[in-house]
Amino acid sequence: MEIIDILASEFGLKRQYSENIINLIDEGNTIPFIARYRKEMHGTCDDQTLREFADRLKYLRNLNEEKEKVQKVITEQGKWTDELAAALENAKTMTEVEDIYRPYKPKRKTRASVAIAKGLEPLCDILQAQSKSFEIMKEAEKYITEEVASIEDAIAGAKDILAERISDDANLRKELRALLAEKAVISCVLVEGENSPTYETYSGFKQEVKLLPSHRILAINRGENEKCLKVEISIDEEKCKNIIRSYFKKNNPDTDELIEQTIEDSYERLLFPSLERELRNDLTDRANEQAIKMFEVNLKPLLMEAPLKNNIILGLDPAYRTGCKIAVIDKHGNVLDTTVIYPTPPQSKTEESIAKLKTLIEKHNVDIVSIGNGTASKEAEIFVAELIKHVSRKVSYAVVSEAGASVYSASKLGAEEFPDYDVSLRSAVSIARRLQDPLAELIKIDVKSIGVGQYQHDMPQNRLTEVLTGVVEDCVNSVGVDLNTASPSLLSYVSGLNMSIAKNIVAFRAKEKGIKNREQLLKVTKLGPKAYEQCAGFLRVVGGEEILDNTAVHPESYDAVRKLLSSFSLTSEDIVNGNLASLPSLVAAKGEDKVAKEIGVGVPTLNDIIGELLKPGRDIRESMPKPILRSDILSMEDLKEGMVLSGTVRNVIDFGAFVDIGVHQDGLVHISQISDAYIRHPSEVLKVGQHVDVKVLSVDLNKKRISLTMKGIEKE
Repeated sequence: MEIIDILASEFGLKRQYSENIINLIDEGNTIPFIARYRKEMHGTCDDQTLREFADRLKYLRNLNEEKEKVQKVITEQGKWTDELAAALENAKTMTEVEDIYRPYKPKRKTRASVAIAKGLEPLCDILQAQSKSFEIMKEAEKYITEEVASIEDAIAGAKDILAERISDDANLRKELRALLAEKAVISCVLVEGENSPTYETYSGFKQEVKLLPSHRILAINRGENEKCLKVEISIDEEKCKNIIRSYFKKNNPDTDELIEQTIEDSYERLLFPSLERELRNDLTDRANEQAIKMFEVNLKPLLMEAPLKNNIILGLDPAYRTGCKIAVIDKHGNVLDTTVIYPTPPQSKTEESIAKLKTLIEKHNVDIVSIGNGTASKEAEIFVAELIKHVSRKVSYAVVSEAGASVYSASKLGAEEFPDYDVSLRSAVSIARRLQDPLAELIKIDVKSIGVGQYQHDMPQNRLTEVLTGVVEDCVNSVGVDLNTASPSLLSYVSGLNMSIAKNIVAFRAKEKGIKNREQLLKVTKLGPKAYEQCAGFLRVVGGEEILDNTAVHPESYDAVRKLLSSFSLTSEDIVNGNLASLPSLVAAKGEDKVAKEIGVGVPTLNDIIGELLKPGRDIRESMPKPILRSDILSMEDLKEGMVLSGTVRNVIDFGAFVDIGVHQDGLVHISQISDAYIRHPSEVLKVGQHVDVKVLSVDLNKKRISLTMKGIEKE
């Protein structure tokens, strides 16, 4: 079956759509561009589906390349057969191809290769045929040489060769692999050591591998790597050996003992250790993909959190000895003021700090204080709650995740953006900006440092970066980027652009004193027609010469927009003045198909155009929940069993979700406490940034653990 047909079947697409997507990818189009501006060619697949399609396409192409390499190697050995051709044709995975190749793959020195070098392979053929034992012994005499001292040595060498043949049998490995996946059990023994208490949960742990959730696989792996756990895979050995016997034993009494010895040796020395390694690797790969998926699921809503636009924000980076760093930013994110205060121990200069911040707040008309949730955050929040009582204007505060702020502050990018500030002051700016516009600020941070998901440092880093970068790209392009204010970091994630071109855009707009229309991009160094095609629709020109430049309508569709407006006696002025409320009904009355055909686009593109014309310059994040703003303080000591609180989901993981309820210690809602209905995964119900009502189940002050539930809460 062709790759086009395989992908069409797996993704439930028409064959033509599958072929179109492949062609679009091969032509160098980006996923955001394909998803947004080529909907008619793929049946309106979303970004996520298209990325999965692209990943699968890459895998299938690599699979075909591997098959060609294997065929070439085996053919060069003069061992290619019709049976091998059929087996390779039917192989669906890299593992199956590797199994077929295994017997022909050049090996390092093994007991079998040593025996083959001594000329014992023909004797192995006789043993495998299982002729009468006296014939084998008689035949073995012919192989006695300086290197083969006796009949026993000759027989031993033949058994070594056969043991390797058993281990290399593709069909046998496939059957045993399936058995292990279904019936194998993993068990753990705790090894005493400094970090052992961390893994006490896994002392005496035992579970079928097929039931093992991803987070446990990763925890067990980490415990094993830290030498705190001894891990073992077990299976019914006799059942496995019976399967091997069905492949290689002919029940000839004359050779049964020799064959049985060979099967035992092959299974214990070669086959099981190899399959065990494969199984552990497969479990790890599965767990990694699930963990990466959770990063993906959590990162998107985090990046897409509603921005608090048009607010003056004071960022507070908490600390003890070195003091809390302060940065005030204006409505556009520009730094207005910075300082350092010492309200926390050991200095505890509370009154002096209140006076200093009160002056700053009133001088710059600060609306919100953004507090980082790191070290000394609780003390900083107590201080801010007290500060608000002394300020004449209305001020509220929010505690934001400062994950990655220190990484950004110490980075080359942070130094380029704020060369005159030290690292800690850059963190304060970042903390303020990530409340004002989370997407624009968080994209400056290494995606692996943003702090959502599990075990990010244990993941295959290239794969993690690839997936999370894709999420960032999708978010940036779905929101759109202001050409005249965006940082190079933000621009670099726009479809068709990279950091080099992004910097050229910033330099160009500085030289031109602002960009007035999208077409000017064609004058930017290194930004050619293809890059322009890919990026233009995602870049906005606010207050420019062309109203459509402040929408997601692609320049290639501008003529279609004018035809659409003209057909209903409308003009660009109606877009500016917001006089298009009747457009959807006018189009519906005439017929979508007819209108689309008249203006030369497909129906999906027509609907996208109408949506943009109705709300030019809109930010899709405005419909997302706003951050919870507070003006008072709550601590863990204040929590009581049964108390109902509002909170924000901070992290969704395999076994539940962590919710910020404003006490500096996120509470856990276990998966069993999320819904009365059965759910397979917390992400079916919850996402990062979502506002939820929770009830306190229990509070452990010593272990700093809060258990929450979403069940049994009466709605007003």
